[in-house]
Amino acid sequence: MGRTILTNATLLDGDNPAQAGRAISIDGDRIVSVTADAPVDVTFDDRVVDVGGRTVMPGMVTCHFHSTYRELGATSAPYGLEHPPAYQALLAADHLRMALDAGFTGAVGAGCAHDVDASMARAIDNGVIPGPRFVPSGHELSTTGHSNDANPWYWDMRGWGVPRVCDGPEQFRAAARDEIKRGVRMIKLYVTGGHGVMAPKSQIEMTRAELDAVVDAAHSRGARVRGHISNKPAIMMAIDAGVDVIDHADDMDDECIERIVGAGAYVVPSCYFPTAFLEMYGSGLGFAEAMRADLDRTLEILPKANAAGVKLVLGDDYGAMGFPHGRYAHELEVYVRDAGIAPLDVLRWATVHGAELMGRGDELGRIADGYLADLLVVDGDPSRDVTVLQDPANLAGIMKGGAWHKEPALP
Repeated sequence: MGRTILTNATLLDGDNPAQAGRAISIDGDRIVSVTADAPVDVTFDDRVVDVGGRTVMPGMVTCHFHSTYRELGATSAPYGLEHPPAYQALLAADHLRMALDAGFTGAVGAGCAHDVDASMARAIDNGVIPGPRFVPSGHELSTTGHSNDANPWYWDMRGWGVPRVCDGPEQFRAAARDEIKRGVRMIKLYVTGGHGVMAPKSQIEMTRAELDAVVDAAHSRGARVRGHISNKPAIMMAIDAGVDVIDHADDMDDECIERIVGAGAYVVPSCYFPTAFLEMYGSGLGFAEAMRADLDRTLEILPKANAAGVKLVLGDDYGAMGFPHGRYAHELEVYVRDAGIAPLDVLRWATVHGAELMGRGDELGRIADGYLADLLVVDGDPSRDVTVLQDPANLAGIMKGGAWHKEPALP
């Protein structure tokens, strides 16, 4: 087969402002050239697609993805045991398809039950189901009585839901190794309360020695570690221990920013869920004012973190009650509208930073020679108005690895 050549494209390459009149040549699953004009060596085997001036940008990455969650919290069942494993696998397959349909060609897991993520990643890689490139997570590791170990149902449970309880460094080390054996590439930890769980954000659930054990076990076997972390002392402890991804970081301040940049860690601010929750329920709930204060603090510090070079990425608790999967692209608007971040910067979080968090920044997240052809063809310019990404009709084309998931209609 010949090349696919996209002509008359407005290019958003992941780094630079939009550039009109570009041509992108794709051979197999890779981009082989980006030029100002259509190639002159086009043959009858090549397929030339005039995209009509539409924007062509890298596929996006959502970096906090709970594949099995759907209306989490709506039932009294133990956390992660709301449905049988086979049912949860079907939910996960549907949610991963939604992500790809929304223009997210990459996703990073943030916790699930029953080893579902690992099976989904394998099924996607083998072409069994459609979905983004997926870094699987697994059980959320933390200590006895932690934020998600408060339900008395667990006292006599013989199987794990989402939480996996460990106590002491050696139990955490063994659990991390076992999760990796099961196919996990992103170990999830519950380090503090706060940010949507019942325990206060000041509550630290793990010791430094326990964190060290997980990080050492994961990194020695090529996996990464993420943590649900809300308060400043825990952020600092996690950075010292080498945790790769700080989820939420509600109390991030100037000192945290300096340490995070120095460590090269990633931050998932996940501001869309509290924004949507407060818009839906207002201040009628007892904890809403604390949630509003945390959200306002995060939105205020984000421009400073962005300017300092913190590797911010997208992702949130989609699947929580009242916060359905599928609305992933709406998250970008929160950071532009409410935090005042430039659209081009937020797009960089979604593409360049997301690819780097996946460990594939040398071949994903940009449109450049030699990179994998994970591309979106968009009606409108997201670098001027990120809301154009919210309407699936504006995604004229979605390509993953040089193959169309959604092919642009020819004029």
